[in-house]
Amino acid sequence: MPLALLALAISAFGIGTTEFVMMGLLPNVADDLGTSVPTAGYLVSAYALGVVIGAPLLTALGSRIPRKRMLLLMMAVFTAGNLASALAPTFGLLVAGRLLAGLPHGAFFGVGAVVAARLVREGRQARAVATMFLGLTVANIVGVPAATLLGQHLGWRATFLVVAGIGVLAMASLAKLVPYVPRDEQNGVKQELRALGNRQVLLGLLTAVFGFAGVFAVYSYLASMMTKVTGFGEGTVPVVLALFGIGMTLGALAAGPLTDRALRPTLYGSLAALAVTLVVFHFTVHSQWAALVTVVVLGAVGFMTTTPLQMLVMNKAEQAPTLASASNHSAFNLANAGGAWLGGAAIAAHWGWTSPTLVGAVLAVVGLSIAVTAGLLDRTPSRSRIVATSDDKARHEPARLG
Repeated sequence: MPLALLALAISAFGIGTTEFVMMGLLPNVADDLGTSVPTAGYLVSAYALGVVIGAPLLTALGSRIPRKRMLLLMMAVFTAGNLASALAPTFGLLVAGRLLAGLPHGAFFGVGAVVAARLVREGRQARAVATMFLGLTVANIVGVPAATLLGQHLGWRATFLVVAGIGVLAMASLAKLVPYVPRDEQNGVKQELRALGNRQVLLGLLTAVFGFAGVFAVYSYLASMMTKVTGFGEGTVPVVLALFGIGMTLGALAAGPLTDRALRPTLYGSLAALAVTLVVFHFTVHSQWAALVTVVVLGAVGFMTTTPLQMLVMNKAEQAPTLASASNHSAFNLANAGGAWLGGAAIAAHWGWTSPTLVGAVLAVVGLSIAVTAGLLDRTPSRSRIVATSDDKARHEPARLG
């Protein structure tokens, strides 16, 4: 694997840290800025909204920009957003800072996935994309717990200052390690939008919305389930979340080679395993050791869906995969919001704290149904490759930095 993937993984680590750390800092922010914890929850929504808006918008605006430069610009916006969050004097400006930090999220991963896939030979693209995503999973094991502890001891502003520093490190790594990857001269906004309208791309995005919503229906309330049902103390919650992150990492490691070998079967298998695991969790949540094991498995099978979905939309977008790749992250964040809302609605309906597991299982089954339908409608065999473009020709030439 090229060393350039390390730069992409460092960037993903920073993005993953700032995306999830706010959950643990909400009480600190609420106390410091004189607002309630539910109101402070808008900071999570602001970031997700930034991802949903920024992924298609910034990708379309940057369709004529060389991909390495686009990556650097996205990390510059990310760094500025986290710096603005650290220095925000009021809650309203902090919301604006979080929105700004979320804008480049989807565009970065969209462009980064295309770059990662084109840095390696055919047959290893999914592994390259999964390597980039490892930064995101490691952030849930190391970055989020460490940043939460930092914020609790030195103040939440220190957390975002450190994340801004990670953004600067990521920019330096991208500038040094990522080779020049030319853009396709034939691609523009119209071509990207036309590729996004492909039926298989739309079905892939819809699969991501429903399938991954099953994960977030449970993950959003995992801490409450562990304390109110399983019987763990609040001090154990960071350990539980770290175990979920370990599962995510294992899932990412497995998803790469499996997707390279058989894309659609990997997608079907991971969604089916996700549905089964969520049903099992409905029962194992009452036993501490069984619950911990299930949390690891849930993280693994849940994150195994991301790589095949990413490769699927990139492949089916043909010569203009960047916008479709970025829009996939908008779909994941819609899944985040929708899954959390549906899981919360089940709890509010007095169905019990374990009800999100069954809600998540239903969502995973819906996602699997959409994926299978898409597979039946598709007569083109799916492999973890991107349709050849002028970029692929350039990939066989000596890479040059710049």
